[in-house]
Amino acid sequence: PKGTMAFTGKYEFEADENYDAFVQKIGLSSDKVEMGRNCKIVIEVVQNGNDFTWTQHFPGGHSTTNTFTVGKEADMETMGGKKFKATVKMEDGKLVADFPNYHHTAEISGGKLVEISTCAGVVYKRTSKKIA
Repeated sequence: PKGTMAFTGKYEFEADENYDAFVQKIGLSSDKVEMGRNCKIVIEVVQNGNDFTWTQHFPGGHSTTNTFTVGKEADMETMGGKKFKATVKMEDGKLVADFPNYHHTAEISGGKLVEISTCAGVVYKRTSKKIA
């Protein structure tokens, strides 16, 4: 059932589409591009009502955590390590945020975490399967 706790869980990278075109558009450095390619990123989400802690664990021990409340401005960090402020909204069960150079949505669909980032017409889709 769709409840407020829909996002809570641990998800492991399963597939993506348009990775190279997207990271070129957002200007990711080549070392980061290689690090992110087919990277078994594990995303850990803790949702408590409108409060979220969203952690991306990268192989090799590096992780990035963004903590935010839906509808309130929060300090965030991109996958490239840039810090910025954003207000995450909830629209039709999707989390929606505008990063400095791309638009990002995340939703739970068929038990998987589906994230879509759009930059200058390039749509990058990443699907992660639930592992916990």
